[in-house]
Amino acid sequence: MTTVTTRHVGLIGWGAIGRVVAAALARRQVPGAELVCLVDNRPLGEAAPAPQVSFEEALERCDLIVEAAGQGVVRARGERVLASGTDLLVASTGALTDDGLTKRLLTTGPGRVYFTGGALGGLDLLQAVRSLGPLDDVRLTTTKLPATLEQPWMDDELLTRMRTATGPVEVMSGTAREVPVKFPRSTNVAASVALAVGDLDAVRVRVVADPAAHHTRHSVEARGAHGSYRFEVAHLPDPGNPATSQVVPYAVLRSLGAIAGRTGQIL
Repeated sequence: MTTVTTRHVGLIGWGAIGRVVAAALARRQVPGAELVCLVDNRPLGEAAPAPQVSFEEALERCDLIVEAAGQGVVRARGERVLASGTDLLVASTGALTDDGLTKRLLTTGPGRVYFTGGALGGLDLLQAVRSLGPLDDVRLTTTKLPATLEQPWMDDELLTRMRTATGPVEVMSGTAREVPVKFPRSTNVAASVALAVGDLDAVRVRVVADPAAHHTRHSVEARGAHGSYRFEVAHLPDPGNPATSQVVPYAVLRSLGAIAGRTGQIL
């Protein structure tokens, strides 16, 4: 008989992703996972379904930390989590554009690091295909509402084009190394694709602003000597944070279920 060990989960972040994840864990909707505490830089008050504690106290209480607070938290605290012996589930995969950080996260222990696929499917297949040999051409196009893509570095000309657009406008093109740095809250998907294929510079990314994009769209095309692959998804944005797709916290919960040993998972 298999013995199921309950994972004691600490959640960093109380935003669009964190609230949904915390509520589901508090309702015990992920067998084998119990929400023990929350970490956030704002006082959460009585709305929090678990005690709010400091980061260091969370490491003492938990054996699994779920990051849902942004790329900066992964950079600042990811290695500390793993070095403490606590496992880490990363939602903000855009932080992985830093090769040095990625290497350190993968080699620091004794904690283990996991990454959620977020708003895009097919990453497991791309990771499997990679074992057959490199992919020659990998392209990702992300299309979102213009307001969700505005960034402080944009000049007046680009902002005007986006704000007055009547159709799709290409905002940026580059590699999966370059784009997530420019859009830290909107293009984690680019880094996730690169993680799956094993090369940040091999993934070409287009970011498109479209006033008609009431669904956030991600389209991946990949080709190699062993086959060709295409995945396309269209998600409703989260009403509280349109830069995030509504499905993302549920992808995090699915990843949590796999880590906690839920049966029936597609792995």
